[in-house]
Amino acid sequence: MENSDIMELTPRQASGQRTSKETSIQVELCLDGTGRVDVQTGFGLLDHMLTLTFFWARMDLVLRCHGDLEVDAHHTVEDTALVLGEAMRKALGDRAGIARVGYGRVPMDEALAEVTIDISGRPWLEFRGDELLPPVMGGEEKDVWREWYKALASAVRMNLHVSFLYGKNGHHLLESAAKGLGLALAQAVARHGTAVRSTKGSLD
Repeated sequence: MENSDIMELTPRQASGQRTSKETSIQVELCLDGTGRVDVQTGFGLLDHMLTLTFFWARMDLVLRCHGDLEVDAHHTVEDTALVLGEAMRKALGDRAGIARVGYGRVPMDEALAEVTIDISGRPWLEFRGDELLPPVMGGEEKDVWREWYKALASAVRMNLHVSFLYGKNGHHLLESAAKGLGLALAQAVARHGTAVRSTKGSLD
C-alpha cells in the first residue's frame, strides 16, 4: 500500500478544551466516524441540535460543558461552538484533498432551512430568515442560535450561510438547520485525493 493511501485512511481527529470563569468545556471529535454523539451541556435544546448535526455529519463527538447557566445559556452556547470549531480546524489540518464546500437542505414537517458552507479559511456568517423563530426557545432568547453559528464559522474559519426558508414551529426550523449543517459538513470534509481545492493553489 502506498504511503499516500495510508495517510488517506488515517482518521482525522482532535480534542479541545476551554476553561474560564464562565464555562469549562472538553471535546473529542473524529471527522471520519459513524455519527456516535455523546453531548452534555446542561442546555437540553443545544444537546439535541448538536446531536442532530454531528449524527448527520457522520462524525463522532464527545462533549462535556459546565457553564454559568444560572446567568443564561449564552456563554455555554457560544463557547461550545468555539471549542468545536477549533477542534474541527485542528482535525482538518492543511485541508488538502477536502471537497471544501457543502450544502444541506432537510425538511422537518412544515419547516425548511438550507445551509451552505465553504471551508475556505475566510470566516463569514449569513443568518437569514431568523424572524421566523419565536423570541424564546427552550427558555432562552432566539439570538443564542445566531451566536452559535457565528462562533462556529469564526473558529472553523469557514463561510457559513444559514437560511430559514419557511415554517411555523421554531423547534422544527432549528432541527432543519442542524441537519442541513450536518449534511453540508459531511460533504465539505470528504477527502478526494490530496490536492488543495483552490485555483490559487492554497487556502487562506
